[in-house]
Amino acid sequence: MKLIAGVDEVGLGPLAGPVMAGVVILDSAYPIDGLADSKLLTAKRREALCEIIQNNCIAWAIGRAEVEEIDQINILQASLLAMQRAINALKVKPDHIQVDGKFCPKVRYSIEAIIDGDNLIPAISAASIVAKVIRDREMVAYDKIYPQYGFAEHKGYGTKQHLLALKKFGITLIHRRSFAPVRSLI
Repeated sequence: MKLIAGVDEVGLGPLAGPVMAGVVILDSAYPIDGLADSKLLTAKRREALCEIIQNNCIAWAIGRAEVEEIDQINILQASLLAMQRAINALKVKPDHIQVDGKFCPKVRYSIEAIIDGDNLIPAISAASIVAKVIRDREMVAYDKIYPQYGFAEHKGYGTKQHLLALKKFGITLIHRRSFAPVRSLI
């Protein structure tokens, strides 16, 4: 049996926080019902599926690129770096990797990009869910440090509430300075 790893990133669009990538190798002996693109699931359903995935897959890992890296190399390159780090963190080496989207990170494995893969490929859906849950948890933790910004609600995305908080309270250490709404306040 070939070991196929699915990879997806989360956090391309937010104005704050890291970009993260998940990688999952599913176990065909333990099929998981309900896998889908993480954006199509409720937070409660994602949390439940994340636990099921982590407990029943062959391997999973998370990679990340920090705000400073995003600002230095741009969000696309940072997302590819996060994917590369996730793949390199796997404890089990895959035979092939399938990545959601149009671009693949540079790794030493057989790899392919699949547009809409998070809806089509269960391992990519699983990676999307794990990465989203872990990133969301981190943004909720940041909400305790910076309660006036509402990170627990919007997870760093440029909502009206977030933009108003930026104007009122300024930029934090977790804001992406290269993103226009933040850059305009510097």
